[in-house]
Amino acid sequence: MTLQPEVDQGRRAFLRAGALVLTFTLLPAARHALADSEVDTLGTVVLAPDLPGSLRTNPYLDAWIRVDAEGITVYTGKVELGTGVKTALLQIAAERLDISPSAIRLLTADTALTPDEGYTAGSHSIFDSGTALFNAAAQVRELLLESAARRWNVEAALLTTQEGVIEGLNGQRMTYAEAVKGVDLHHYAKAQSPSMPASAFKLIGHSLARLDIPAKVSGGAAFVQDLRLPGMLHARVIRPPRPGCLLEAFDTDSVKNLPGVVQVVRDGNYLAVVAEDEWQAIKAMRSGYALARWSGAEAMPDADDIHSLLTRLPAHRYPISHEGNPAAVAGASYHARVTKQYLMHGSIGPSCAVAWFKDGMLTVWTHTQGVYPLRTGIAEMLGLAPAQVRCIHVEGSGCYGHNGADDAAADAALIAMRVAGTPVRVQWMREQENLWEPYSSAMLTEVRATLDAQGKLQDWAYELWTTPHNERIVNAGRLIPARLLARPFVSAPSVPIAQPEGDGDRNAVPLYTLASTRIDMNFVTTMPFRTSAMRSLGAHINIFAIEACIDELAIQAGTDPVALRLAHLADPRARAVVERVRDASGWPHKGNQPGSGIGFAFARYKNIMGYCALAVRLHVHPQTGEIQLDQVITAVDVGQIVNPDGLRNQVEGGIVQSASWTLYEKVGYDPGGVRSYDWSGYPILRFPQLPKQVDVHLLDQPGQPFLGAAEIVQGPMAAAIGNAVANATGRRWLNLPLTRSVQQA
Repeated sequence: MTLQPEVDQGRRAFLRAGALVLTFTLLPAARHALADSEVDTLGTVVLAPDLPGSLRTNPYLDAWIRVDAEGITVYTGKVELGTGVKTALLQIAAERLDISPSAIRLLTADTALTPDEGYTAGSHSIFDSGTALFNAAAQVRELLLESAARRWNVEAALLTTQEGVIEGLNGQRMTYAEAVKGVDLHHYAKAQSPSMPASAFKLIGHSLARLDIPAKVSGGAAFVQDLRLPGMLHARVIRPPRPGCLLEAFDTDSVKNLPGVVQVVRDGNYLAVVAEDEWQAIKAMRSGYALARWSGAEAMPDADDIHSLLTRLPAHRYPISHEGNPAAVAGASYHARVTKQYLMHGSIGPSCAVAWFKDGMLTVWTHTQGVYPLRTGIAEMLGLAPAQVRCIHVEGSGCYGHNGADDAAADAALIAMRVAGTPVRVQWMREQENLWEPYSSAMLTEVRATLDAQGKLQDWAYELWTTPHNERIVNAGRLIPARLLARPFVSAPSVPIAQPEGDGDRNAVPLYTLASTRIDMNFVTTMPFRTSAMRSLGAHINIFAIEACIDELAIQAGTDPVALRLAHLADPRARAVVERVRDASGWPHKGNQPGSGIGFAFARYKNIMGYCALAVRLHVHPQTGEIQLDQVITAVDVGQIVNPDGLRNQVEGGIVQSASWTLYEKVGYDPGGVRSYDWSGYPILRFPQLPKQVDVHLLDQPGQPFLGAAEIVQGPMAAAIGNAVANATGRRWLNLPLTRSVQQA
């Protein structure tokens, strides 16, 4: 695997001083809130609130683009997670620079080189980083044209560019590398960039082959798990049997005397072994597990009582939406209690990291989703200055949320300090990933809604109970290794993500027109399990509950459920995706065979991002309760499409992921511990259970803002499955996962 060990100290110094961000930036719907403050609701330092995308937090053009004799380098703080974002960002930059994508060297998330864009999460990559590059590249090109115009004493408007060459009317030619000598790209970005009609796009809106695919399908070095450095040692960690256990005894000498063992790391309740090769490390780890003696443990809940427990644990109550005044109406009403179990990321490749402490500098190669926050946490854990820690993103085999990547990186960093001068690779085992990764929170929601005699939605009352969905790295105490040390670090207090982004309350507010709302979140901070971000956060269950309610109200009122949705959607783009799926699916569907059903759902992600409507046809086996997905029809609107094939990949992937969560997945546990330590204890969707047919309709909006695509499908897919199962069985199932509920009935 190609590495980038050289560090541009000058650039790093600039980025430390001039590019500050801790987490997500906000979307246009919330921009007005930034005008009066330099800090947004998430604590992100906003240097330029009037600039588009991540230029708000990184306003200098040379944080994004460098032009020199070696060529053109484009930088982004976002990372490739398998979503194709790297390819799309390259397309955007190349389009606006008017050069071929192959002429660009694209560097992603490296604390020594790239801008700080917080985390790659929440469908923000194209909206934030893509928007920043769309504008920064255009402004850099404009500066280069102005440089050439000054040299030739002509109007810049008379010049053209082609493949990195500026051309004048009289045959003058100047390369970008020559033109940049006459301009300083350490230039504050402008709010307005040179315009470009969507009709002129040659790259944006067209499918470009994914940059990350060849190595993945050829068996090449595609992931951090494949990374090898000369002289590298191999390490394995020895975790306690359960959180809260104390290490009472350990025979260090017996392990240290095993063949190939170089070091045994023991610090409080933290244990690790370092060996010359990987198999020696695994054998030493197994021996260490057998020799370690632990006492105590945090209490585990009973799985059958978890949702009741959530309502009894200490919680902060947050009002989400209190609009209008409830009133008694004659008409349909519906009340439901909906539950979701703990889910795990189930990354195909367990977490891995490589670290190297050399000459006072610690370098960590990691598949984290946020190199800058991770750097801060590691530096605090080790007592180093942030300038002494460099985190470089290398794609991991599986992610889409806060899995074990940050903890594995902290393991590698901690161990590397004990074997200074030599690189160390830490690879978690499957059971370590499953038992120690942060889970997606179990949740309970309750909804009450009414429909008047004229078929208008009236009062909407919604309450939810959840543990945090955002325990990202804001201090060392958020890292598992730091909690196990003899002098342990304590996790920072849990704080929910504010609306409109939302936490467990993401998409808890329906987009439909309502007479009144009473929506509240009970944010449980005494957690029976460590929970954090998984793709879509609370939107998965909230949209499931909302769309189930809409269907049930329609049934009671004798109204077509799609017509009811359309009657309460004012946004024309929302209506467009609903109408496209309605027409493509042949709705309304008549004459169902026994056990067959069709379900419909709609949502706009976070009510401010991409739109998605979806219909599912399925069959429920009458004896076994097994659910077969026959057809999925979806329409999505994510604004200007950058890469149609990449977008289709993301939509299809979201359909599969949500189907797996909705039908099969839940963490198995009891007071004795977590039982889902391997795949036999954590069923996921298998190839025979995939939808037989998937039809994706892309509603492009040329020239409109990028809205993000990676997480728009998870909620609507879950809801459409739920509605289809109810249609097939004549009974509403409200406890996820559905297959287990139906089979146990």
